[in-house]
Amino acid sequence: MKHLLRNDAFRRESLIFLSVGAAVSISGFAVGTAAGLCVLAAAAVLYAVDLLAARRRFTLMGELADELDRIMHGQESFDLDRFSEGELSILQSELSKLLVTLRSQSDRLRSDKVYLADSLADISHQLKTPLTSINLAAAMLSEPELSDTRRRELARELQRQLGRVEWLVTALLKISRLDAGTAEMTPGEFTAAELVDSASGPLLIAMELRDVELRREGVGEEKIAADPAWCAEAVGNILKNCMEHTPPGGSVTVTSAENAIYTELLISDTGPGIDPDDLPHIFERFYRGKNADAQSAGIGLALARTIIQNSGGTIKAENAPGGGAKFTVRFYKGTV
Repeated sequence: MKHLLRNDAFRRESLIFLSVGAAVSISGFAVGTAAGLCVLAAAAVLYAVDLLAARRRFTLMGELADELDRIMHGQESFDLDRFSEGELSILQSELSKLLVTLRSQSDRLRSDKVYLADSLADISHQLKTPLTSINLAAAMLSEPELSDTRRRELARELQRQLGRVEWLVTALLKISRLDAGTAEMTPGEFTAAELVDSASGPLLIAMELRDVELRREGVGEEKIAADPAWCAEAVGNILKNCMEHTPPGGSVTVTSAENAIYTELLISDTGPGIDPDDLPHIFERFYRGKNADAQSAGIGLALARTIIQNSGGTIKAENAPGGGAKFTVRFYKGTV
């Protein structure tokens, strides 16, 4: 009762009710004593009913506030159904929706936190190997009795490991920009031939040194509408993966086709193919398959998939019927 009296809204409501009740009662007594007593009794009963209703309403509001306070302090389960009747029903419904939304967001944040921790651990692991090699090579270069031949070998190893670190950091930055939505993709129109030229250009020398042939079959004027630089990055990573899994004397083949819905690139190699256990995970970040190269960081294909998906396309990996891996990339002409 004391809580009610301290409530400004209830005090104003009571004042208005008592004022109206007094005025009506006076009017009743003006008619007659019996009429006045009847009006006064009716006003008293109505005020008592209103008082009880207000007390119940404020009690439920207090219980609802306590329940919300417990939820805010970590209570996992909550039950607001008992507030689903009367004046609080609308508030209860909206609060239930809000709590479900907040719980869902909390779960996503918790999942993102775990993912971030795992990613940082993977990044640390990926950087640790080349940095260890760099430290060892640098320490050996300082030895005074080192021969010129050995010094040149160590210098080449340093250069190779530094190049690996640079590529790894650059790829991680690109993935981070894509994940954060800050990567600027400038749509343009280009042909499949232009895309393959841009993607394969940086790999031609490496393919020649590995004795791997790049074959282009039917790659021509098929149109692609996307960001040319990012698409070249994606296709280049796929070609690089195929090259690294193709033995000397083998080949990487690119074909293209176009229809009213999409332009398709098929990239295949003559390597051992993808292990069936690896196929469901081949595009996962930092995943290294059973046949992965010792220098593989497990980022290239993940970056390729992210770029292609952000470009409105799809990518699929499978084993070709005749052997080797096959990647199917489709750039759609509209939203699918």
